[in-house]
Amino acid sequence: MDFSYVAINKEGKQVKGSIKANNDTDARAQLKKEGLKPITVKSQSVLTKDIDLGIETKVKTRDLSVFCRQFSSILGAGVTVVDGLRMLADQTENKTLKKALNLTRESVQQGLSLAEAMKRSPKVFDEMFVNMIDAGEQSGSLEVCIDRLGKQYEKTAKLTGQVKSALIYPIAVLVIALGVTLFMSIKVIPEFGTMFASMGTELPLPTKIVMAFSDFIMSKWWLLIIIVVGLIVVLKLFGTTTAGKKVYGKMAIHAPIFGDLSIKSNSARFSRTMSTLVSSGMGITTALEITGKAMSNIWYKLALQKAKSEVEQGMPLSVPIRQEEEIFPPMVHNMLAIGEETGNVEHMLDKVADYYEEETEVKTKNLTELMQPIMIVILGGIIGLMVLAMYSPMIGMYGDMGNL
Repeated sequence: MDFSYVAINKEGKQVKGSIKANNDTDARAQLKKEGLKPITVKSQSVLTKDIDLGIETKVKTRDLSVFCRQFSSILGAGVTVVDGLRMLADQTENKTLKKALNLTRESVQQGLSLAEAMKRSPKVFDEMFVNMIDAGEQSGSLEVCIDRLGKQYEKTAKLTGQVKSALIYPIAVLVIALGVTLFMSIKVIPEFGTMFASMGTELPLPTKIVMAFSDFIMSKWWLLIIIVVGLIVVLKLFGTTTAGKKVYGKMAIHAPIFGDLSIKSNSARFSRTMSTLVSSGMGITTALEITGKAMSNIWYKLALQKAKSEVEQGMPLSVPIRQEEEIFPPMVHNMLAIGEETGNVEHMLDKVADYYEEETEVKTKNLTELMQPIMIVILGGIIGLMVLAMYSPMIGMYGDMGNL
């Protein structure tokens, strides 16, 4: 049976939740065993039972950052891993993360290590997370490793947010331009078409094109929807193939205006992830493998796979990174080489990450300022061409009348 409860935890805070038990007494016993003092325990009816639709909410990078920061602080205060996981599960609002934390806590109570327990929730705790936890447990510096993970996810969330913010404005303007175009094609242009038909004058080519486009939308709108949806599906399916990933990856790197931003943000992510993993005591080859999986652009994945093979053969990491000059700026391999010479690779990677994260932020602001006039010109150009196409026959007609 399912029971809902209200209880007081060890910190004296009131918590709510649900628990499975055979009866009311068994439910209270389980709560006390978990360090909770039950206030009310009620069996859940069909109306009061928590409904699980099977839809999992995504655990965002920022959620993981907050979790790591809080978990590190709790462990630093001397709280046990089990109690810490229970405390964080009670206060988190993300149901997917709450479920993963409860599963992890139960697994640890059964005798598994924290890393092994977290491995049971791969959709929440990825390979990098689990390996960092494992390294922390083996080295006796779990609190430090979790704190580093928190900083890593915090930087990643900030970087991702900056890149997305650079894309929001042009996308918004394009949506507005599409909306205006459809409105004019459906409401304005047909009225001009009726007027031109009554005049019986020969229409210029731009006007004919605009009129034909309006007629197509009015009569074949369903075909337009099929074409657009079909194109989106085809492009998405193509993006799941290796060839598609390579094409989209190249486009991201070489795209006008945005290509440089992509390279800098990926360089920052590579450097930050590598620094986090190496500083935890992980070997370069293992760190390269995990970092490669964390990269979204396939060309970075392939480059790091190749670098891993060459490092395994005894080559310094800076050499294969230098060979990938298309995707890694010179500063990356130069700083890596210095780190290898001084024996402080993670420190140099941290410096590179700091630099390119700052560059990404500056580039994002510059792009936003640059895109505003460009998109205004594009929006004005689309509307202006449509207006000109509609009024040019009337201007020509007035000119002919003036020549009489």
